[in-house]
Amino acid sequence: MERQFDKQFIGGKWKPGNDLDQVNEDRNPYTQETLTTIQGANTQDVNEAYQAAQEAQKEWIAKTPKERSQVIKKAAALIEAQQAEIMEWLVKEGGATKIKAGLEVNLAKGITEEAASFPLRIESRILPTSSGTESFVMRRPVGVVGIISPWNFPFHLTMRSLAPALAAVVIKPASDSPVTGGLLPAKIFEEAGVPQGLVNVTIGSGSEIGDYFVSHPIPNFISFTGSTPVGKNIASHALSGKRIKQVALELGGNSPFIVLADANLDEAAHALVVSKFMHSGQICMAANRAIVVEAVFDKFVAKVVERVKKLVVGNPADTQTIIGPIINQKQTDHIEEIIQQAQSAKAEFLVEGMIKGQVVEPFVLVSEDPTLTVFHEEIFGPVLPILKVKDTTAAITAANDTDYGLSSALFTSDLTKGRMLANELESGMCHINGLTVADEPNAPFGGEKNSGIGRFNGEWVLEEFTRVQWVTTKTGKNQYPF
Repeated sequence: MERQFDKQFIGGKWKPGNDLDQVNEDRNPYTQETLTTIQGANTQDVNEAYQAAQEAQKEWIAKTPKERSQVIKKAAALIEAQQAEIMEWLVKEGGATKIKAGLEVNLAKGITEEAASFPLRIESRILPTSSGTESFVMRRPVGVVGIISPWNFPFHLTMRSLAPALAAVVIKPASDSPVTGGLLPAKIFEEAGVPQGLVNVTIGSGSEIGDYFVSHPIPNFISFTGSTPVGKNIASHALSGKRIKQVALELGGNSPFIVLADANLDEAAHALVVSKFMHSGQICMAANRAIVVEAVFDKFVAKVVERVKKLVVGNPADTQTIIGPIINQKQTDHIEEIIQQAQSAKAEFLVEGMIKGQVVEPFVLVSEDPTLTVFHEEIFGPVLPILKVKDTTAAITAANDTDYGLSSALFTSDLTKGRMLANELESGMCHINGLTVADEPNAPFGGEKNSGIGRFNGEWVLEEFTRVQWVTTKTGKNQYPF
């Protein structure tokens, strides 16, 4: 029987929030069916959650590394055992297609399995120093972590911070994905056997608890995935509160997909359509724009259009569906506005779909004008703009002409040239002859410029969620300058 998620999870207990004026209504973005209602959390709930986390951390840290590792391994096993239920929630709560839901569960399982090794990988060092002194560098968990997760990959992007945190956490999921972004991950760790209060979930409006969640004096670290404007606000509060906090920010993207004259055009066209239209384009790494040299432009665009016209649009619960619903009406309106701007700018539309409720059919447009708004704004929807450029140099220039720098892809048959050009791209990740949408549990994930700071996955997230302390011990008589 499917579990009903309708309460906050604070201090190891499932209970209603204390904001009597706010109820979070969780809706299916395709059918508009109400999935669950959750009475909102207020600042009292946030404070209680952080205090519970701080207290539970003592018990967790007292466990041996092997014991902590075993709990995280069990959480990974539970993800695998409960895959069908998790996928069902991702489909009905987030509008994920079956393909995307399966991918997300596998990503979450992978990072959780990787995190199970972290308790046994924290090492200290002995440094050479002057006579009579021993000098140590100790590494330990950073402390209580506040996680603010998004709605587009809610389960994976919560688990990506939750599993490796090695400490107590409080989660604030997006209002559009309270179950998959908070309550379901918490339930898995509860079943895995974490101490009561180690993992907490507070679901409430940003206006009610958002700033307080970040500025609260207990958490030492805030992990945020979401838009750049919100990320900047979070960073401001993290640095201006009573206690300065560390932050990891994975923010917006404007990922370029570059096609050079010597590219395999069939492979490139296939990769571009997947990179753009997976989860209806609602992915931070999505190919936000294609940049194609003029020598192969017409031939390549024809191949892309042919593939796009075959994409199945509709109910994400149907196994053949590729394009499902947009998460909410606000985001749908934003996509429609971007389309209208491009139409006003006289961009040529080669595929022009319909907008039916929150379902946006695919759009493909081309232009030679790199100044169009559509090439510079994160679309987060199934709209593919393709820019024609003269040559490789112009392609790299256009790719870097953005305030963002998350992911990128570059198609060429010359791998040596591809690796050299990758070094010229101002992005945290570059995939030669591959998708812009790529994630591995042991590879660094993060961006440059306005796409954020910090890195997730593998040894890089281990560094983010731990701190170093210098410890010295002296023997014998000390020598002082006066």
